[in-house]
Amino acid sequence: MKNTSKSLKKAARALMQPRAKKASASSKKPSRNKPSGDSTMKLILTTHNLTLTDAIESHIVSRIEQLGHLDPRAINARVVIEHDHAKVSERQFKCSIRVTEPGPDLFAEDAETDLYAAIDLVAKKIEQQIRKRHNKFKARNHSEASKSKRKRQETAL
Repeated sequence: MKNTSKSLKKAARALMQPRAKKASASSKKPSRNKPSGDSTMKLILTTHNLTLTDAIESHIVSRIEQLGHLDPRAINARVVIEHDHAKVSERQFKCSIRVTEPGPDLFAEDAETDLYAAIDLVAKKIEQQIRKRHNKFKARNHSEASKSKRKRQETAL
């Protein structure tokens, strides 16, 4: 009984203490590996000269989850966000996404004045690449030429 009450008191003290604050000016944050929703795609998130807030992280995770629904074969998504202090007002924030999947990887990058706009534009570019790859695959397997070729191959056997 004593061990249980001690562990409960220790857990209560840990909950009452404030959480440690994140470093404000880190040049490189460690990667965060998170599974994105229902799919098995892993998210690797890296920042340069930028503090990663919960709002930014949740925005990126929601965009990557949308991409995961479009392409269930994706293995992981590597997101790199950079803030360039040298550029005063134009295109300070740069976001790049690399989606690893069977075959060639998908990569997109964009720089904007607003971080959320950069994330949205890069996600849109990756989405277009996923759709293009899927449409090419469907066209290759469902074209008239492929149907006639299959018929010729079947009759030859």
